[in-house]
Amino acid sequence: MKVLVFHIGKDRYGLPLAAIVRVLPLLELKQLPLTPDYVAGLLDLHGLPVPVIDLSRLAGLAPAAAQFDTRIVVVDYRAPDGGQHVLGLMASRVRGIAGFDPAQLGECGVAGAPFLGQVASDADGMLQLVELDHLLTAEVRALLFPRRSAA
Repeated sequence: MKVLVFHIGKDRYGLPLAAIVRVLPLLELKQLPLTPDYVAGLLDLHGLPVPVIDLSRLAGLAPAAAQFDTRIVVVDYRAPDGGQHVLGLMASRVRGIAGFDPAQLGECGVAGAPFLGQVASDADGMLQLVELDHLLTAEVRALLFPRRSAA
């Protein structure tokens, strides 16, 4: 399994490449008032409005710093109701791609943030996977991806 490696705070995390559409440099975002503080804003992706989540804020840490290696990772987000959406994830210290044998992955053993999944270790230390399926609560999904009424 190949993952994009990045940091939330001082710890390493990974996102499976299969979920990633593209990786963009940090771009200016339109602010979205009255949304949770971890909603960083709205990205204009060739005319498509894409909500962006700051993974550091989602984890309860300080906002992602605007540095040369902060990226917006655009993913295919599949909501539990089957809806498919484009979502941006602001990730700090993006380090590139690493490969893990699925047999290396194990359960974390701690009930922490629901969007954090299995862990693995390599020469660079421990890495934990981000689980897109558990990233957003139902309330936040309703804010970011409102259902369109049939006309």
